Amino acid sequence: MRCDGRGMNPITSPDAPATAPVPDSSLSVFLSAALRRPRIVGGVAPSSRELTEVLASVVPSRGEPTVVELGPGTGATTSTIARRLPESGRQLAVEIDPVMAAHLANSYPGVTVLQGDAAELGALLAREGQDTADAIVSGLPWSLFPGHVQRAVLRQVCSALTPAGAFSTFAYRHAARLEGARRFRGLLDEYFDEVVVTRTVWRNLPPARVFVCRRPRSFASARHG
Repeated sequence: MRCDGRGMNPITSPDAPATAPVPDSSLSVFLSAALRRPRIVGGVAPSSRELTEVLASVVPSRGEPTVVELGPGTGATTSTIARRLPESGRQLAVEIDPVMAAHLANSYPGVTVLQGDAAELGALLAREGQDTADAIVSGLPWSLFPGHVQRAVLRQVCSALTPAGAFSTFAYRHAARLEGARRFRGLLDEYFDEVVVTRTVWRNLPPARVFVCRRPRSFASARHG
């Protein structure tokens, strides 16, 4: 899930319906990735159902929305998005780890899985003929990113979001005082006119809070810069 500028390969097409993966398989893939690349995965367990429900609350349940997920891992939030998304909507997921991207593509044939870097979101979407998104949901480990990477990804998010779109992401409660986490929290206020912080989701390992962001302040500059 880390942003480091690697390949940008579409793995699936949105023609087939999304399906839920086998839980044991997803967990084994997650744990393997966490052990292999801990700074990329950024967590000790997949997100809980309670956390994914809050994250996916920004997904429109009517119309023909396009929803993009950043850092989906093995698909804990992907399945929640798929349940909420109307049949006429489109779901894309950007995952940098090739093993997890392949697993996600096999588990969710109805989701367009792009193996690539979230810092190149605009280019990834363009290759799929998509310019904007109505909602972007992120599972990226922001506190582990240096400042320039945090800014690069947020610029791409602001560029891709429609003016009325929404962005949701989360942070672990115990990491709130880390330098990277504090910097990221400040950047959210810099890039968005509205940032709502939810109550702590205790039924998650570790407990986490969700940031729901609307009206990107840097929409115009991000799109052209």
